[in-house]
Amino acid sequence: MNKSIPCVLMRAGTSRGPFFLREWLPEGDEARDQAFIGAIGASDPLQLDGVGGGSTLNSKVAIVSRSSRPGCDIDYLFAQVGVGHQSVDTRPNCGNMLSGVAPFAIEQGLVSATDGTTNVRVYNVNTGSRIDVTVRTPGGRVTYEGDARIDGVAGTAAPILLNFLDAWGAVTGKVFPTGKRIDTIDGIQVTCIDAAMPLMIVRAGDLGVTGREKPAALDANTALLERLERLRLEAGRMMGLGDVSNSVIPKPVLVSAGESDDNITSRYFTPRKCHASHAVTGAIGVASAFALPGTVASGQARDPGRHRLVVLHPAGRIDIEVELNGCEDGATVERAALVRTARKIMQGELHLPEYVFSRPEPTGAELSTFPNKAFTIIVPTRAGGGNDTMARIIAAKLAPLLGQEVVVDNRAGANGAIASEYVARSAPDGHTLMFGYVGTHAMNPALQRLGYDPVEDFAPIGLVGSSPTLMVTHPEKGAPDLDTLIARLMDSPRRFSYASAGDGTPPHFAAELFQLSSGTSMSSSTFEGAAPAIADTVAGRSQVMFPSLFTAYPFIRAGQLRALGVAGPKRLEALPEVATLAEQGVSGLDVEQWYGLFAPAGTPPASIDRLNRALNQVLCDPEVVARFQSHGARAEPGTTEALAQRLQRDLERWRKVVARARIAPKEQSQLALY
Repeated sequence: MNKSIPCVLMRAGTSRGPFFLREWLPEGDEARDQAFIGAIGASDPLQLDGVGGGSTLNSKVAIVSRSSRPGCDIDYLFAQVGVGHQSVDTRPNCGNMLSGVAPFAIEQGLVSATDGTTNVRVYNVNTGSRIDVTVRTPGGRVTYEGDARIDGVAGTAAPILLNFLDAWGAVTGKVFPTGKRIDTIDGIQVTCIDAAMPLMIVRAGDLGVTGREKPAALDANTALLERLERLRLEAGRMMGLGDVSNSVIPKPVLVSAGESDDNITSRYFTPRKCHASHAVTGAIGVASAFALPGTVASGQARDPGRHRLVVLHPAGRIDIEVELNGCEDGATVERAALVRTARKIMQGELHLPEYVFSRPEPTGAELSTFPNKAFTIIVPTRAGGGNDTMARIIAAKLAPLLGQEVVVDNRAGANGAIASEYVARSAPDGHTLMFGYVGTHAMNPALQRLGYDPVEDFAPIGLVGSSPTLMVTHPEKGAPDLDTLIARLMDSPRRFSYASAGDGTPPHFAAELFQLSSGTSMSSSTFEGAAPAIADTVAGRSQVMFPSLFTAYPFIRAGQLRALGVAGPKRLEALPEVATLAEQGVSGLDVEQWYGLFAPAGTPPASIDRLNRALNQVLCDPEVVARFQSHGARAEPGTTEALAQRLQRDLERWRKVVARARIAPKEQSQLALY
């Protein structure tokens, strides 16, 4: 395979990336994607070994070819390349990179230029939509010099007009994929719209922010980001996009009032980081929701015809001309046009590194073909909780060390039994892993008979970390302190409801032990994981929960939850003012949550050893340690034996607790379902 290929590096709109003719690239999608990974330098978060810039904004690739579609001149395929992990995603689209496509195609001889301006009809392969692009070509040659200015880019350049013709519903088949212009998710009104890019739009004020904050301030708001991601995951499902936890669409957007009736303020996320300016396709979507009635972004009523609208973003503004047809609920957007600029930075030969195409064989017969495909880490809870967050932190870091993509797959249900049984029955080749924790491997097995054995069916790889358990309450609908809560429960049993992540999980065990020790009684609400359970508590529908500090800390810092006590032997460094439950007279609660990585039993020892070494390297990474600590958890690198001993010790302990406290599942009849 040729490791040197032609390349043109361009700044297109407010993005930057390499542009390729399809014929320059290796045959086959897999080899093509490996070339992109090498070109960008995706394995390294800083992308020092490629032309990327350590950000999703400049980890983009454009592939251009002649179009065989009637009425179209060229095909444009966009690819988003990973930052710090080897991944290539061709599901989204990028309107900024689109602004460089027509100039590139003209200069490569795919389209003949005319004197003055040249019109090029582009077919976007990602979305199946068409865009008319007008480029300045004085004397039949592309010029990048001009007086057009776009916010977020220094200087001026020649204007490039993008006229979107049929981008509405291009990905999902409908402008409003859910069938509604406003949906409610977890008590928050959202608009799910497919207009040039699938978006989930939320009023900023509904999430407790103004929508005018700088990107850095929004990125630092951990609770906001986690809430947005939970909303996005559910929106993706409702839009028919399936599990979007490993996809960048739909993009979440916060909107707020603009400076006049014709503009709207937007904060666009990519999706887990606020855009420094704004994506073009995202601006089309926001402007469409702003122009149409009945959405969370709707402005004043507008008559059919052309309207000049403005999307205000952190770096300035994007002016968009929108053409409406029809009125009120029958109104539709027929087209949208805006101006971008582009600049050719360099043209030459790009040298691809050898490692992205072939990797040196490990020593030892068992490892001769390991790893030979992507890894999947099965998480037993829904996305957004502590387990899921930890798994995604380590997955991003494991990928470059193992030389393969590491995918996180959430398989919630049956209190972790569905995920555990799936991994236990998977091929023992080391590529399907389990993000287990004290609930799946000690508490739930101690509580009830399951379809898997936590010891016999798994090969321990290593501990990931641990986090103490807290008792938290809703600041308004709960109680101001532990004594008051107990007193109110004594006066009115079951007055409060506790949220549980499921039978046999730490929040369930801690709540049951608390009631036994304090002589109180609470009603319970059971959820598939800590994420929906804590969301219910934050909303005040449940008033009490016993989450890990890792799960609860962002909400405590944001004032959305109040910590009443530590369910452990000592106070926490992160919350030194919060006393232990024992200090406050409620003894017998020592519920520390640990997390570990497992493979199916029978996985070759050499594969386990390699995975353990990679995991420990990740857990010693200062960035990972800091991210764990920021959530109140600690990383715990160690041996496979250390995890095996921890599992066995806790399994025996919780079996004794179940017998002594007579804790039992609430719905035994459901066990037959799994």
